[in-house]
Order: sequence, then structure tokens, then C-alpha cells
Amino acid sequence: MQKLTLFLLSSLLFLACNDRDKDPDLKGIKVNMPVERFEQSFFAIDSNQLVDGLKGVMAKYPDFYPVFMRNILGVSGNPEEEATQQVSLMFLRGYASVEDSLGQKFSDFKKNQAEIETGFSYLKYYFPEYQPGKLITFVGPFDAPGVALVDKGLAIGLQQYAGKDFSVYQVLDEQQLFPKYISRRFEPQYIPVSCLNAALGELIPDSTVGRPLIEQVVEKGKRWYLLDKLLPKTADSIKTGYTLKQLAWCEENEGNIWSYLTQNENLNSIDPIVIQTYIGESPFTQGMPEASPGNIGQWIGWQIVKKYAADHKTDLRDILKMDARKLLEEAKYKPK
Repeated sequence: MQKLTLFLLSSLLFLACNDRDKDPDLKGIKVNMPVERFEQSFFAIDSNQLVDGLKGVMAKYPDFYPVFMRNILGVSGNPEEEATQQVSLMFLRGYASVEDSLGQKFSDFKKNQAEIETGFSYLKYYFPEYQPGKLITFVGPFDAPGVALVDKGLAIGLQQYAGKDFSVYQVLDEQQLFPKYISRRFEPQYIPVSCLNAALGELIPDSTVGRPLIEQVVEKGKRWYLLDKLLPKTADSIKTGYTLKQLAWCEENEGNIWSYLTQNENLNSIDPIVIQTYIGESPFTQGMPEASPGNIGQWIGWQIVKKYAADHKTDLRDILKMDARKLLEEAKYKPK
């Protein structure tokens, strides 16, 4: 009995050491992404001193101010122009309560900052040449992006992370702007994933447009495989956007999903409707039970890439560069 106990302890220690060996050594990798709170300065503008207030914000945020005004509010940003003044005043008044709620929710952004920096530390481990920038928080109209690339970093639109039960989201659901299957992901824990996805979009631009379904499935799967490496301690439900039930359904029906695809679809199809059915936002996948998630093609692609990686000692960057069809062939993916 004593020998058995020692054997089990030794085995557990061996496995634990192996698990640690698999984790990248981030020692020496320092990622600092300073935070600028644009929304705090913008909503502090005195409406009775609007022109001076806008000039003050423009001087404080010379890089982001013109991006916010032109791309988000849709005006030139020139404080002397009437259109800029009118739109800014309407926005300040219309979104004051929203900014106030978000100000309370994100009064301290340090935890979010730390989580983002950790993910970017992994990104810098795999891509040493990548240079992370600063983080700029803002509050924009609800159709403004949750995360956007800007010249010197990432802009984070807090209006898309107020929490799934935020009252405004319920109204927007009725307007079909953000159906509940989308707005349920408007939680703060999704911010690091959104930031990394934005960075990856710049680092590894999407080249799948117009390609056959099977190639898009594999290429999209590579993205989730990489994201998994960058956020190893983040739940799969956060990385994929699936619910826990949807993830469980996929795992239980992996073989059936692959069989359905191979038997009912032309994997070489370039039909946009077919592509959208399997790689696109939707409450579930048409032709499959309502328990299925949308974007199920990316999940299958992820499993294909993981199968290949498990059977081949290949560098991560080589996997990302690998021809999609060659990867599929060599993965010998045959789930039961």
C-alpha cells in the first residue's frame, strides 16, 4: 500500500511538472499598457463652456480625440464648428446617465488592465516583435465598437461591457440591434478576449474572405487555437462566446457535427449563405438542434487544429502559417 501511495504521488508530481513545462516562461517579458480614461475627461465638460471644454479634451488626447469625433460621433471635431458643438452637446446630455453608470462599474480599471496585460505578455512571448500600446477607455453610442485599434494602442468602448442585464440592452434587443444571444456577452470579463482579438486582427490579418468553407473552418480554428494559448486560464465559454450548455453540447456531439457537415454540405462551397450558416453570429446553427451554438464551424476548426497539434511537434507560428487543407489532411480528424 505504501509503495502504491508513493507511486501515485510520484505520478502526480510528474504530471504537474509536465503541465508546468507546457506553460510558457514569461519571466523577463514585461508588458506595460497604461490606461487613459477619455470618457472621464469628455463627460466632465461643462456644457456652458462647451468650446473651451472640447479644446481641453483635444489638447489632452491629441491622438484619440479626432478618432472619437470623426469615427464615432461623425463630426470633424473642430470645437469652433457648429456641427461639432451640437452633436457633442446632444451626446453629453443623452449619454450622461450611461456614463455615470459605467463610471461606477469601472471606477477602478486596474483588474481589467492586469488581465489584458497578462494576455499580451503571452502574445509577446510567441511574437516578440509585437509592441503593445496603451489602453484608452471611452463611452460611445451603443453601436460604437467594443474594442477598436487606434494608432498607439486599443480603444475600449465601455458601453458594450455594462453587464448583460443593463437596462438599455433590453431596449436595444427589442430593436434587434443587440439580440440577447449577443448582449449576454456584454460583460467585463470579455474585455481581454476582445482586446486580443483586435490585436490578432492586425498581427495576423484575416485572409479567409472568398475561400471555401473548409478552409475558412480551419483558418478560423487556428485563431481560437492561438487565443487559447494567449489566455490559458480563461474559460472556453469566454473565449468562444458560447454558453456552458452550448460547449457541453458540442463536446458531446463532436462526431455528429462533423458527420453533418461532411454529409450535408459541400465543404468546398464558397456560397456566402453557406459560409454564414457555419461561421457567423446566430443563436444556433440552422439544420442542427437549438442547443447548438452559432459559429459552430470555428469550434470544429479549433478541434481539427488541436488534433493536428497533439499529433505533431510543430511550432505555433508554423501551425498558423500552414496550408489549411494540408493541416486537415495531416490531422486525420475523425471524431466519434
